[in-house]
Amino acid sequence: MFLAEMFGTMVLILLGDGVVANVLLNKSKGQNGGWIVITAGWAFAVMCGVFTSSALGGPGSLNPAGEIAGIVAGGANPSVAIMNILGQFVGAFVGAVLVYLVYLPHWAETQDKGLKLAVFSTGPAIRNTGANLLTEAIATFALIFIVNSIFKAAGSTLPGGLGPYLVGALIWGLGLSLGGPTGYALNPARDLGPRIAHFVLPIPGKGDSDWSYSWIPVVGPIIGAIVGLILFKALAG
Repeated sequence: MFLAEMFGTMVLILLGDGVVANVLLNKSKGQNGGWIVITAGWAFAVMCGVFTSSALGGPGSLNPAGEIAGIVAGGANPSVAIMNILGQFVGAFVGAVLVYLVYLPHWAETQDKGLKLAVFSTGPAIRNTGANLLTEAIATFALIFIVNSIFKAAGSTLPGGLGPYLVGALIWGLGLSLGGPTGYALNPARDLGPRIAHFVLPIPGKGDSDWSYSWIPVVGPIIGAIVGLILFKALAG
């Protein structure tokens, strides 16, 4: 489970942070590609990450918030969940390092410190602690509630292998609809692992890693995931 979730989350960040780097960093061929490119890239990143974890025998979770929600709502094995979470954080860090290496010449060409940080982690369009926390909680609530609804509704009629495509489509929809205020972290590992990478990597002129905001994309998704799973179980049985 550890290796499956590690490699799955590594793929998630390699492709997800990779599309952000492609759009934001100077002299990249995808520079100024825009929000549609970023949200599409993240959708494909999640799809590929889920496929990778599943192929290696993992649950395809990629998200500590979902693991924690499973423990709180019941039904999840805490020891397995903890190993999954460790794998997810390690994979997120490794994926961010790989993105750094892929775009190695472009860091020095990019003067904006905020754009460099944005490759690795999320940040608010308008900095407001309460509103930013609420946004991440609602967006992750939607993620957990809807993804469970998809698999519950489809049941045994869902063709094998279709699940990751549906999850990717959901991520695309969430990014397009709810991603504007905070960048839709939805996932503590997705944000914190790459933020740590930003902190330790020798990125030219990178600035600080915005640790004052870093707890919001961790706590908000956990709250939203717990509420989403508990409510879904209460309604759907």
